[in-house]
Amino acid sequence: MIRILENEFYYLDNFQRVLDWIALRYDDLLVEDERAFIAAFPALPRPARALFVRMVMRKGELFRASKLNYAEIGCPVEAARHLLPTGWVELDPVLGLEELFELLSKPEIALVFQLTMHQKGARKAEQLASLRPDFADSRPFSAWYRDCPDTALRIVAKPLCDRLRLIFFGNLRQDWTEFVLSDLGIYRFEQVEFSQASRGFRSRRDIDLYLQLHACRERFEGGESPDTIVPDLPPAAPDNEWIDGRREKLLFKIGQHYEKQHDFGRAHAVYVACRFPGARGRAIRVLEKDGQYAEAHALLLKAQAAPESDAERQHLLRIGPRLARKLGHVRTRPRRAAPAERIDLCLPMPPGDWWVEGVVRDHLARTEAPVFYVENALANALFGLLCWRAIFSAIPGAFFHPFHRAPADLHSPDFYQRRAREFDACLAELDDGRYRDTICRHFVEKAGIQSPFLLWDYLDEALIGLALACIPAAHLKRWCERILHDVKANRSGFPDLIQFWPSERRYRMIEVKGPGDRLQDNQLRWIDYCATHQMPVAVCYLQWEQNA
Repeated sequence: MIRILENEFYYLDNFQRVLDWIALRYDDLLVEDERAFIAAFPALPRPARALFVRMVMRKGELFRASKLNYAEIGCPVEAARHLLPTGWVELDPVLGLEELFELLSKPEIALVFQLTMHQKGARKAEQLASLRPDFADSRPFSAWYRDCPDTALRIVAKPLCDRLRLIFFGNLRQDWTEFVLSDLGIYRFEQVEFSQASRGFRSRRDIDLYLQLHACRERFEGGESPDTIVPDLPPAAPDNEWIDGRREKLLFKIGQHYEKQHDFGRAHAVYVACRFPGARGRAIRVLEKDGQYAEAHALLLKAQAAPESDAERQHLLRIGPRLARKLGHVRTRPRRAAPAERIDLCLPMPPGDWWVEGVVRDHLARTEAPVFYVENALANALFGLLCWRAIFSAIPGAFFHPFHRAPADLHSPDFYQRRAREFDACLAELDDGRYRDTICRHFVEKAGIQSPFLLWDYLDEALIGLALACIPAAHLKRWCERILHDVKANRSGFPDLIQFWPSERRYRMIEVKGPGDRLQDNQLRWIDYCATHQMPVAVCYLQWEQNA
């Protein structure tokens, strides 16, 4: 249920909550301007504090006072005057031409610069380009627009507030709206008890490394050449796994960029220096693309001796025979995947709106054997509900603010090992039958709470009940074990459909492929795993009937 917020200063209270949280848990990591801000902010008049937070929460750094009209604040210019001595906000800031264009409408631009009729009809970007040579200087807003009854404000302290947001959330992806969505009841989060010592950052160096990496990533995503970005990358941070993981991921993307540009030398150099999953496989591939078959084969043999994951093992099985053929080696026969049932359908193309999985679902469904489109949702839900206590156990460093959808180390290689006792206790319920009550109880008690394994809108009690009645506990245990083996890779790839025969207490998973579709690598791995362990899985190939 969505709640109505009665406190008109809810956003200010939430901002202060963040400051208090940081002061209590991170004081030893703060630099002087951050500590001074936290101390000075509460002493300002409430309208001034509220205006500042409104500006922090909005996009950009420049605002027209007329656009900051909030009933609970009153006059924004008067509120801003109390902020001026802090240096956090500027009234009537000095602006360049591009900044001025951010604040002015097209009619205002025409008025300020006395544009001709032809110029008035141009696009705003064209107007800016035509005026730029004659207006290269910077001036206060009031000097640009002398008769304007409005004024402008600039928030200067936004980077500082972004740092504080980073310290609180442990990332720059989450923002101040998390509080509002939680207060409104739109998002609900599991309440994990964690100590004051549980922190996302353990040193100031961690914070600085994160910010440096974030800046490099923004430059890369903005189109800057990796040649100028790579020298600015911070060194590896082996003492902080999740920050180091962000660095390796950026390196991997840079390697992919070079590979797409056919700059195989640079791509290989980046890949071999990168520890992100899949980098070694790409290094082999770019050596092959570059015609360095012997070097590629040598790296292949090294990888085959100790594959980093099922995904790499699959990649090596694909590339190995090709390299061997190019080098004239004796051909070896790779292991054949376990066979899955094959269903071939040839159906008339339905009229109106349709989707391939829905067509197959409706065709295969029987009163005594209903079919559901579940893809990854059902298996992940059963795992997440059974292992809820283990997933949200208060492991040091896994949770450090109230808005975690998942543990911070969810994708770490040691995610299971750090909680082995808790997960083993959950999986043991599959051996003695308690799992059904646990899953059903958590489905009711935790309904709507954010979880990395639950898509609540795709689930209902009837589906959960059918799954528990028809899927053997031994099969559920196999699914859970494989998910825990590599959470990031194995949460996806499950077949699209599941069919239940309640009277026979059995089921069948069905992956659907329409004309021209092919199985993806993660789907192939799950199908092979299920078939190998005698779990009923089928691949349905759909073709459309040809009109005579």
